[in-house]
Parts: sequence; C-alpha cells; structure tokens
Amino acid sequence: MSELTQPRTGVEAPGARSRAVRLEATNHDGSFLGKTVTPKKFASGADSGFAFADLLFGLDLGNAPALGFAFPDWRGHLDDVYFRPDMSTLVEWEPGLDAVIGDYWLKDGTPVPLCPRNLARRMTSRLATLGYTATVAVEIEATVFEESVQEARARGYRDLTPLGGSAGTAYHLAKSKDWTGYMNAVAARLDAVGIEWEAWSDEDAAGQIEINLAPGDPIAVGDAWARTRQIMREVAFDLGRTVTFMAKPTAGYGQASHINLSLQRDGVNAFYAQEGPSETMRHAIGGLLTTLEGNTSIVLPQITSYRRLVDLSGPPVTVSWGISNKTAAVRAVCGHPAYSRLEYRVPGADANLYLALAGVLAGVVAGLERKIEPPEPVTDMAWCMPPGIIPRLPDTITKAAAALEADPILRDLLGSEFVDYWVGSRRWEWMQFHTAGGDPFAELSPWESQRYFELP
Repeated sequence: MSELTQPRTGVEAPGARSRAVRLEATNHDGSFLGKTVTPKKFASGADSGFAFADLLFGLDLGNAPALGFAFPDWRGHLDDVYFRPDMSTLVEWEPGLDAVIGDYWLKDGTPVPLCPRNLARRMTSRLATLGYTATVAVEIEATVFEESVQEARARGYRDLTPLGGSAGTAYHLAKSKDWTGYMNAVAARLDAVGIEWEAWSDEDAAGQIEINLAPGDPIAVGDAWARTRQIMREVAFDLGRTVTFMAKPTAGYGQASHINLSLQRDGVNAFYAQEGPSETMRHAIGGLLTTLEGNTSIVLPQITSYRRLVDLSGPPVTVSWGISNKTAAVRAVCGHPAYSRLEYRVPGADANLYLALAGVLAGVVAGLERKIEPPEPVTDMAWCMPPGIIPRLPDTITKAAAALEADPILRDLLGSEFVDYWVGSRRWEWMQFHTAGGDPFAELSPWESQRYFELP
C-alpha cells in the first residue's frame, strides 16, 4: 500500500468559539460513526490519532458481533485502531460544534484494510499512476415520512405516511409545503457547511426525493455524501419527520445511488471522442463489466438491496452497457467534450459510497491497465431479456458475495484482506436474516425494516 499516504494534519485548528469537535467516518456498512471531543483533546490527538475499539468494524447492524469467518491480526480482541483527521474537512457544523472527517489506521501506520475512505483513496492513487484523475458525482435518493423518528420506531418503521402526499410521479411540483420546506431546510444546511449541490427533485415513489451533489474529486464527493445524509437526518429530526436510505423501504419503488464518472488526462476529458466512446472510455467500460458481478456485493450490501432488482422498475438487472441507455448497468454519455461520462447505475441508496467508488475505480483501473474491450452495447431495453442472451446480475446477497470472492481482479486491486472480510460479513448478514426473523417471501419483512431503516 505504498501508494497511499496519510491525510494531512495540523493544517488549521478548530474555531476559537468551538466547544467541541466531532470526529466522523463510516464503517464498512456505511454507518456514520465517531465521537465528540473537547478542543483540548482534539489538539492533543490531531497528529497521533484517536483510539477506537476495533468493534466498529466487527459489529453488524443489529449490534451483534459478526462471527463465522477468519479475523485478520488487528481484529478480534478489541484492540484499538486510530482515527486520524483530515484537516481539510474541518467545518463548523453548528454554532459551537466543529466537525472533521478522517480515516482509520493501524498502530504501525498502515491503513485499516476495511477503512472505506482509505480504500477509495488507494484506488484514486492507483488511477493517478496511469496518468488519470477522476471526477465523480452522486445522486442521493431517500424517502421522507411525516412521522417523527420516535413514532416511526414505535411502529417498527411500518405503515408510515409519505411526506408530501401519496403521489408518486417523478418531478411532481405540486407538493405540499411540508415537503418543500424539508428540502429547503436541507439545502440551507448544505450551504451553511459548504457542501455544493446542483439540484433536488421529487422521485418516483411517494415521499421520495433525489438530491444531486456537484461533481468533484472522489474523496471530496464521498465526504459530501456522508455529511449530506447526516444533514438530511438531522433536519428530519428537527422538523419532526423521519428519513430513510433503505434500498427499498416500502413495497413501492426502490432507491438508488447512481455514480457518474469521467476521467481527465492533461486537463482533457479522456472519455470524449467525436463519435461514440473513446478508447479510454471503451476500456473503462470493459473493466467495469468484467468486475460488475463481483462489485454487486459491494454496491448492494444488504438483504433488502436485492429487492430492488426487478425488471421494468428502474434498476439494472443485467451485466450490460449502452449508449444513453438507462436500462443498462453502465450508461455511456458520449460526444461532448465536457460532459462525456459513464453512469454506474447498480448501487442502492444503502451503499457505502466510499466502498462503491473504490470498487468502481478498481474496475476502471483494470480496464485501462489490461485494455479490456467491452462487448457490444445493448441497443434495446436491457430488462425482460430471454435467458442466455446477457448474464443477469447476482440477485441475492450470497450469490453476489460468491461472485466477489471469485473475482481475481477485485481481489488483486482491493486486497484479499478486504475481500475475505467483506464476503464473510455478507454471509453473516444472510445467516442473521434467515435465523432471526427475516422472511424471504415477503415484499419487505419487519426484520429488514428494524435493521435497515435507520442504519446505515
């Protein structure tokens, strides 16, 4: 991991009127975790790091220790890993409270192999060795309900009332003021902490919204994604509402987290060609398709993630790409010097964006390094295709885990320690579902609502 360096520290100090500093990072499941420290404590640990028990990577979303697979040397006896802040992310979160995002490191100064932000940085660095920089953007989808989070908890997160009415038409403008009031409050908070957003709109399902974050460096966009979701939750709490990023919180439409990606070389969009995809774009597509089945485990992390994969309902279901084809897994936008890009449409709203970016960039790196040519693009609808024409995506958490386990490219680029641990944790999740009350035949079981509505 010599291509990965630790984030800079000591760039600036918390504000003079700060009463506390919140340390922020995600675990592998995408939960936004951390602790709040005094300015004095922060100053004493900004360079050396702040100790966290390794259980932050060992507990499942039901707060039980995940077992049944091999632990690496650093994991298993509640030893400490160390949070090291990236001072470029320090912001005033609210009056008197600053916040900083960081990464997790081991005592010997190497990154924790499961640390999502470090893994994304590692793939960004690998891309740079090929002479490319990546620009990414993310679409965040969520569903907001009228009930407070306390009432939602009391109901087991079931039978809630979508905020803004039951209309589920996309881009619907005739929404009640409570819906627009929520989104205006979210936008104001984003502006206040310096998160650049481009648009928000009504999505297909009742109560569902989409917010588009501005394109940027992969790590910066990952940071904005993590904080945007936290802001959306805090605003919902403040207004007596509740919000969820479950992949499928109701029997209606699911929720996605599409990733848009372009590559630049010497300041020029390397995906641009006058007609069709450039050679660089073709090889990137080839790598993405070659790793698509294995990456499905990373971008569809939970049991409910796979309930989205229904033909004609929006998400891709096949290992496919197409030019301006939103039914395919990878959509190529071609022919514009500035806007030529790829849209990776598989991730659910429950995906950890740092890990999703790591997997996507690993696929791109593989395509560029190995000059992988993609198959012919799908020119028709990529749903409801007869069996045997195009492979379908793995449609369960265990099938996807098996695909990742067997993928030599992702194992090489992301590391066996990450792959083996991730696969073990997904199989643990499958076992928990089948032994603790999950119902595979339900449209959505109460077990899933209890486990995934608030976390990640």
